[in-house]
Amino acid sequence: MARKAKAGFTPGRAKNLVGVAKVVAPALIPVLAPVIARGAGVLSEQYDRYRARRLGIDVADIGKYSGYGARLHARIVGFSESLETLRATDSDWVSKTEARLTQLLAAVRASERMPTARRKAAHRAVGTDLEVLEQELLRRLNVR
Repeated sequence: MARKAKAGFTPGRAKNLVGVAKVVAPALIPVLAPVIARGAGVLSEQYDRYRARRLGIDVADIGKYSGYGARLHARIVGFSESLETLRATDSDWVSKTEARLTQLLAAVRASERMPTARRKAAHRAVGTDLEVLEQELLRRLNVR
């Protein structure tokens, strides 16, 4: 009685596939390489746009904000830019706030090399301080 060969992946089929790949691959690589490279570039650009949108910054500035504290870093920089509107009317508070923002930014940068639990605690503390400063800014701008 003749035995039927099992359907599926057998050593013989694997050998045949390797042989076909040896013949077809050299012809396909020059054709597919540019397409794959273009696709990778498009995916990278879309990911950068996604990250920039999440951070609330321009895509051109995405390189400035990286790491675990990127979101806090972007928030601090954006906050410091918004202080310019109050510089003429309340320069004393603005200078004190800028000094505090410098400290918070240093804490965010330093926390990048901390163990996870300490880094998260530092980020929570910085976030809390930043929220207090943002509330005060909104109060001074008469936004309720």
